[in-house]
Amino acid sequence: MVQLYNLHPFGSQQVVPCQREPEQICCGGRDALFVASGCKVEAFAVQGAESCQMRCAFSTLGRVLRMAYSEVGDYLVAIEEKNKATFLRAYMNWRSKRTENSRVCIRMVGHNVETPFCESFRDQMSIIEIPLSEDPLCISCCPMKGDLLVGCTNKLVLFTLKYWIINEDFSMSDFDRSLIIHIDNITPVEISTCVGYVAVMSDLEVLILKLESDPTNGEKVKHHPQKTNNQLQQTEGFPPDGKGLSQEKELLSLFCFFSLPHVGYLYMVVKSVELLSVYWYPEKSQQAVLTPQFLHVITSQSLQCFTVRCSAAVAHEEDLHMDTTLKACPPVSMDVCALRIQLFIGLKAICHFKNHIILLTKADPEAISEKRESPKRLLKDSSVRRRISPIAETGWNLYIVNTIAPLQLYKEMVDYSNTYKTVKTQSCIHLLSEAHLLVRAALLESSRLEPAEKAELLEAFKESCGHLGDCYSRLDTEQSHLALPYYKMSGLSLAEVLARVDWTEDSESQKYERGLIFYINHSLYENLGEELNEELAAKVAQIFHVAEPKQLPHVLCSPSMKNVDPLTALHYLKKLDAHESSPVLVTLTKAAVALKMGDLDLCVNEMKSHSEVKLLYGFILEPRLLIQHWKGQIVPTELAIHLKETKPGLLLASVLGLQKNGKIGIEEADSFFKVLCGKDEDTIPQLLVDFWEAQLVACLPNMVLQELFFKLTTQYIWRISKRQCPDTIPLRTAEDLINACSHYGLVYPWVHVLTSSDSLADKSYTEDLLKLQSLICGPSFDVSSIIPFLELLSEDTVAGLSAQVLCHTRLREYELCIDTLLERCPEAVIAYANQELKEQHWILWWKKLLPDLCQKVKCGGEKHQLYLSSLKEALSVIAVGLDLKDFLNVLPEDGAAAFFLPYLLFCSQKKSLT
Repeated sequence: MVQLYNLHPFGSQQVVPCQREPEQICCGGRDALFVASGCKVEAFAVQGAESCQMRCAFSTLGRVLRMAYSEVGDYLVAIEEKNKATFLRAYMNWRSKRTENSRVCIRMVGHNVETPFCESFRDQMSIIEIPLSEDPLCISCCPMKGDLLVGCTNKLVLFTLKYWIINEDFSMSDFDRSLIIHIDNITPVEISTCVGYVAVMSDLEVLILKLESDPTNGEKVKHHPQKTNNQLQQTEGFPPDGKGLSQEKELLSLFCFFSLPHVGYLYMVVKSVELLSVYWYPEKSQQAVLTPQFLHVITSQSLQCFTVRCSAAVAHEEDLHMDTTLKACPPVSMDVCALRIQLFIGLKAICHFKNHIILLTKADPEAISEKRESPKRLLKDSSVRRRISPIAETGWNLYIVNTIAPLQLYKEMVDYSNTYKTVKTQSCIHLLSEAHLLVRAALLESSRLEPAEKAELLEAFKESCGHLGDCYSRLDTEQSHLALPYYKMSGLSLAEVLARVDWTEDSESQKYERGLIFYINHSLYENLGEELNEELAAKVAQIFHVAEPKQLPHVLCSPSMKNVDPLTALHYLKKLDAHESSPVLVTLTKAAVALKMGDLDLCVNEMKSHSEVKLLYGFILEPRLLIQHWKGQIVPTELAIHLKETKPGLLLASVLGLQKNGKIGIEEADSFFKVLCGKDEDTIPQLLVDFWEAQLVACLPNMVLQELFFKLTTQYIWRISKRQCPDTIPLRTAEDLINACSHYGLVYPWVHVLTSSDSLADKSYTEDLLKLQSLICGPSFDVSSIIPFLELLSEDTVAGLSAQVLCHTRLREYELCIDTLLERCPEAVIAYANQELKEQHWILWWKKLLPDLCQKVKCGGEKHQLYLSSLKEALSVIAVGLDLKDFLNVLPEDGAAAFFLPYLLFCSQKKSLT
């Protein structure tokens, strides 16, 4: 379906001062217009809306049948006929043609001209003869690379544009024949090419060919057929920040348009061939041209302007954030519309470049005499100005009709849309969507825009997004959720959007549409860093009280609603029924509001109305009751501060629940507790240590154990080394953790022997040491990660000694541990050996421990008695484990027989006793 609007896309017009009736016309680039008549081509420079001057004229070999211009390479190519033979010629450096009789260089394609002659070509037009085995039927130039495609019967020939570098200042253009595509039983009527794609139209079908590079077989061709019997055109889409030169453009999308007499089809061609739009013409068409912004169609009586979906297709194809809560764009499936059907008599041909439409008109012979008597304006519109041409009397004219600036047409479309605002119809959205796409299309060609013009277009783009946001927020449509991304793209703040709402005096009866509610709700969730004033905050609370009461507790927890009147908020919360929102969530929100009011008793009473398990569930439903973000900073709420002082266990469990449910990240939780406790980044409060311990106990699925171990052990070590007490009483003792968490292991008995010699007055210090020892004794801890940090603990302290021996034991460095204990704490060595020297390490009893003890006993000293008693215990253990012969072999040769005799007797009697 094509919707018709009566807008004014056409501006001024002027007459091209050509001398003879045009037979062929083409245009392109920044200013080039070519008119062919017979064996002569006239080149015009089109500059602005009022200037069209002849640049030069040159003769051709024969009558021009077809011609095409390439901006890349700045050349004109023509199919010419002479004596019933056809020729293909390319006209290079044509801008240097000063007069019709100026010298011209003619050369064969691919012919390498000698250097001395090349210098003379600098100021001459050069004609390249391109011989073909079959007559050329149609031609096309690639807008990206300047390559030339020639259509012949049953085949296509592709010529690649190349440059001969003569010197630093001068190069010559030429072509290489690079590919022949055979298309059996197809006679091309129209062809088009663009960066590896070729479209071919015959009388009955259109073929879209994709050229792919194959290292083994050269080029490979894939094709997609489409049925048609009329004209063909390709157009390309470029990124908004594309470069000015065609060679530097980045192709984003490719489109193919072909037309039947009464209908046109626009396809998108990149990943696949996809039909975008169908255009039903109100009368039989003669020709059509597609631009990035419009489709222009001529009939015998009118010039018609239709909208296109190219910019929408590019946006949906290329932007990963499109069709999300961040960005939106009107769909490509949206009905196209006719902006204008302009009466224009005798139209015969049309072409287009930049903002110029070139129209050839020719009156019927009967009308010529009448026209001489009463000349009329051919383009009937109050906004159009026309220069009277003396050539008009001949019955034909070549006009340049200038389309108005996109910004001007955009403003007209916005004004036009206001007629639909009061009736609240889809037509308002449709026209504003067309205006939005018009600006999008203009921005796709931003490389050709002046900075000021681009800035105005960007401002219009934001404005159009705001208008669309207004539509989707006010109209009851299935796409009401689109209000959110359009308002985001508009750059409007939440307060500015609320200021655009039509508020009524009777707030209770006012109807609020889904789009507005969705936008406000989502914006408050996103933490925009915007603080609403008391009046706007009250209006937001009123909206959700009336239209979406279930969301009211969530809305009141937003940092943007900080200035809402607590009494009003409490009034709305008390009106909520049990089925409208979670009772525990309402209770917690009331408690938070009560704290704002300074009513501590009300807060306590509300908290008492539910069990801690239910309160925990309430915090998971709305994390912002505890943790809020403001301009990138974490801000604990007043309720969180209150719980820290009164119910730290509930606070800890709640944050843990948030983490378990993916509502808060690891680093975010750590920062929250630091800010809550008033600590800087380098200081670890006890409440955060409690939280880490709780994480270990909870065994969260996404928890990285070794990172958590590292945090805890380094904190334990740091506090032990500084003999610093926790800033608050720990919520769990070491015994609690050992009983509740498998990662905390039972401390080995020999560790207790080792530490019993040290009298520690501070119990908190003892707790940190026990927790550290328990973690090292646990099954999951990687001791190698904390070895460097043990340097903080001196070996002169029992804490340092026990931690280091534990770590070396976990690393199976038993001999080192025996040496350390014998030197530092011999009373613990037998308990250590009984615990650690088992199975394959049992041999160390007589290989390591026994010789070392004997040596220590020999040396005497103040610990002589400790070493002697340890030696006796070691001999008792070894005598039990070895037979008599082996036991004799391990005894020292210089030992006193009387000392070892009891152990020998026990070992000899052991077998009979057994």
